[in-house]
Amino acid sequence: MAGRPRVVIVGGGFGGLAAAKALAHAPVDVLLVDRTNHHLFQPLLYQVATAGLAPGDIAAPIRQILRAQKNATVMMAEATGVDAGARELLVQVPERGEVRLAYDFLVLATGVAQSYFGRDDFARFAPGLKTLEHATSVRARILGAFERAETLERPAARRDLLTVVLVGAGPTGVEMAGAIAELARATLAEDFRRVDPKSARVVLVEAGPRVLPTFHESLAAKVHARLERMGVEIRVGRPVEQIDERGVVVDGERIEAGVVLWTAGVKPSPAAAWLGAATDRAGRVSVEPDLSVPGRPEIFVVGDVAAKLQEGAPLPGVAQVAIQGGRYVGRTIARRVAGRPAPPPFRYRDKGNLAVVGRNYAVLERGRLRLSGWLAWLLWATIHIGYLAEFNNKLLVFTQWVWSYFTWQRGSRLILGRH
Repeated sequence: MAGRPRVVIVGGGFGGLAAAKALAHAPVDVLLVDRTNHHLFQPLLYQVATAGLAPGDIAAPIRQILRAQKNATVMMAEATGVDAGARELLVQVPERGEVRLAYDFLVLATGVAQSYFGRDDFARFAPGLKTLEHATSVRARILGAFERAETLERPAARRDLLTVVLVGAGPTGVEMAGAIAELARATLAEDFRRVDPKSARVVLVEAGPRVLPTFHESLAAKVHARLERMGVEIRVGRPVEQIDERGVVVDGERIEAGVVLWTAGVKPSPAAAWLGAATDRAGRVSVEPDLSVPGRPEIFVVGDVAAKLQEGAPLPGVAQVAIQGGRYVGRTIARRVAGRPAPPPFRYRDKGNLAVVGRNYAVLERGRLRLSGWLAWLLWATIHIGYLAEFNNKLLVFTQWVWSYFTWQRGSRLILGRH
């Protein structure tokens, strides 16, 4: 390697940022490439979609986060491929077209996109929730449905318009359903004159046998009961057969709806195709114990796009896996550059699963520990604030949550754009 080794990191999410920060004191030059200029705290994206938080509360410019790291440079560009033989990353840069970026080490932390399980025609009518643009669009759809219902004369038309269907009862679907129920029954309850927001229907649909399939059955049952007490209608074991501009067909039943949201599944980025690498059934890159690509020790894959087994089970697609993987890869590269022995194989330390269902209620699972209720909710809030990228984000979210807790009001009920 001539001069200082160059580490190119693709993705400014949890894994990419963790890798960059782990290289802060290494004798390398770090280039972080992302198609947006900001790091997004995705676990709270649903709160932007349900008017609880503003977009700027859960996102921060990547340049601001890395401003004190002198060996790090940021480039806003879209990665489109990898020429592994030439050790070059291919990116599309505005006004320049395709640019090739040479690397000595490459870290792919490109995350996932929404998956419609082969029914991409559903995307037009049932948006997912992966970006800030998605969140503000979903917020506009939900709030816009109430605004449009206020102008209608026929009660049946109002009822259909004020029906929200969520497809998929994993953590995102459960959290969204609870938040929308609270938005309608508390925040908007006194704001309209011709419609009653409390009459809105929230329908959560799951093709599997229960909500929260990745949690213990006892916790899933408690969440199911909690949602029903909040007025959410739950349909489990009933797949969605059709989605159009008027609603959905669920196991032969037609549900007219003003808003349909897709919270069902994800698919990895095309990193495997870029590399021509072996994948698991979900399309994630099969990696070595040190998270490198087989036959390419200079290329690492972390987070949701990496397939790695631990104790016979694949690692889950959660933020902690990406953070710990990014840190591990950063330290591995630093050791290799310094000529030091490689660290032991990567091992994920499970810090537990969390899901929140409205105010004062969450579920937490860590090993044999299973909590539900107010204490789990308090831990959920503390952990999420702690992992926000910047201090101003922590302060903004804490202040907004305190205000919302005592007033039941949501501070970001703006409809932006035309939907």
